[in-house]
Amino acid sequence: MPKILIVGGGYAGFYTAWKLEKQLGKGEAEVTVVDPRPYMTYQPFLPEIAAGSIDPRHALVPLREHLTKTEIITAAVTKIDHAAKVATVTPVVGEPWDISYDIIVVTAGSVSRTFPIPGVADEAIGMKNVEEAIYVRDTMLTNFDEAATLPKGDPLRERLLTFVVVGGGFAGIEIYGELRSFASHLVSKYSQIDFDEVKFHLIEAMGRIMPEVSLKTAQKVVAQYAERGAPIHLETQLVSAADGKIELSTGETFESDLIIWTAGVMASPMLRNTDLPTEERGRLTVQADLRVKDADGNVVPDAWGAGDVSAVPDLSGFGVGGFCVPNAQHAVRQGKRLSKNLIATLRGEEPKDYFHKPAGAVAGLGLYKGAFQKGKLGFTGFFAWLAHRGYHGLAMPTWERKARVITGWIVNFFWGRDITSMEAVLTPRASFEQYASRPKPKA
Repeated sequence: MPKILIVGGGYAGFYTAWKLEKQLGKGEAEVTVVDPRPYMTYQPFLPEIAAGSIDPRHALVPLREHLTKTEIITAAVTKIDHAAKVATVTPVVGEPWDISYDIIVVTAGSVSRTFPIPGVADEAIGMKNVEEAIYVRDTMLTNFDEAATLPKGDPLRERLLTFVVVGGGFAGIEIYGELRSFASHLVSKYSQIDFDEVKFHLIEAMGRIMPEVSLKTAQKVVAQYAERGAPIHLETQLVSAADGKIELSTGETFESDLIIWTAGVMASPMLRNTDLPTEERGRLTVQADLRVKDADGNVVPDAWGAGDVSAVPDLSGFGVGGFCVPNAQHAVRQGKRLSKNLIATLRGEEPKDYFHKPAGAVAGLGLYKGAFQKGKLGFTGFFAWLAHRGYHGLAMPTWERKARVITGWIVNFFWGRDITSMEAVLTPRASFEQYASRPKPKA
């Protein structure tokens, strides 16, 4: 049987493997998925995880639970030699080893794209995986606990209650709105903290936010955030974040204990260690049918790519620069198309081009607040929030995961979100070590 190696278990990789399991005949192919994490993360839910509206585990799809016919390797592919059809697998523990394959599917996803701004690498955190969302949530809760014990006017109290988001795309706007909503909820639980003490700043270098929606809708969101005490600094750049001291290109300065970076993504750096062709932005070059192509436009045999790691042509005409934007909407559908195309080629049939006209855009801006855009129709408010939850609730893979997420929303509606901080989990042995008996030193 031909061996299919899928590099990455994110949206595109998971859906490719999931659909292959359903469509491949018995004995038609062997499928292996290699990913450092044993689960797929539904990233649109990360802002709600950070705001305590979704249990972190419910936004994850365990690979071994739902890919029952696929071999799962929890490790990283660190090198691909496609000429020899060999990939190097590097586990967390143990020595790297080589794995051979007949067909490779590269769906390694993307990582946060940063710039060499002082302090960002040391102080900021991204919003690409569930661990980051949990950290943001627990840090915010712990900051409220600590600030409540300090006197008003104390510089440390002000720092603890100041939150910064860099980047005004969908990811930045959603986490910004969710945290503002979360903070408003927390203020009602802390009698020592006033609403006006909690400061929020979103920094965006461009003159507008959320390019996926109309300018009118974007401006409406900016105005609504200002009314909620969450100003957006447009045409403003972050100059420095060294030691948590924020310096803006406008000259404004303040300190923050939580800086969230959402200003763009880039293809997985793993591609630098392959002989597969890439374009100037480091993405895998692929045709519209998701087969990898070389610089001359020729198909690279037995190599496929999809998701954020690939420069997939957008035949609908809506893509930036002619390529599909890196989002879940495209990655999921590309994974489905890739599985069908793979099976078609195995059976001697021709693959079909990937084509998807954007279904619109929905964003959650905090509890009961959202933004919606489809064509020229755009609006904000409660019904946009309902559309956001409805779309992503249904888009969550597997009925089991859908049920967990939606049940959590229902529980929160009646009893509110959970505000228990679990930051101590970062040092789980601290309490044990503090009181553990130790051998007396030898005389």
